[in-house]
Amino acid sequence: MNIQKIESFEVDHTRLVPGMYISRVDGDVTTFDLRTRRPNAGDYMDNATMHTLEHLFATYIRNSNIGQAVLYFGPMGCQTGFYLLMRNTTPVTVYREVLAVLRKILSHEGEVFGASEVECGNYRNLTLEAAKTEAKRYLNILEARGETDFSYEGERT
Repeated sequence: MNIQKIESFEVDHTRLVPGMYISRVDGDVTTFDLRTRRPNAGDYMDNATMHTLEHLFATYIRNSNIGQAVLYFGPMGCQTGFYLLMRNTTPVTVYREVLAVLRKILSHEGEVFGASEVECGNYRNLTLEAAKTEAKRYLNILEARGETDFSYEGERT
């Protein structure tokens, strides 16, 4: 059986740095790699941080100016970022909205969205402060990089 590698395995993870990348384009659907951490560096998001950031980011992005174009937002199994699948949007528009969502997370007060037994399969595993710390860290990275071409230039094998 001839198994073809998936595109994300074609990226050289030894050279990949935190940022926002276009992972793939399938027709009108763009998969964004929101890489919050350097892969294989021993510094990974713990589950509670990743889980809480997922709840907050997914809710805010679906309620944003581009909410109708969101198909999916979720964590990477390697604990170094998230995938955001969008339909019919431009990378710069998504980048700007990602920044806005991160700022909303930083100012979020009260309960984490979906923090109940009825709404979540592991609702006790949420930590707002850790999610805010991660959001601030990633916001600083994206602002420092600015609006780029969003390609994995130099990171492909």
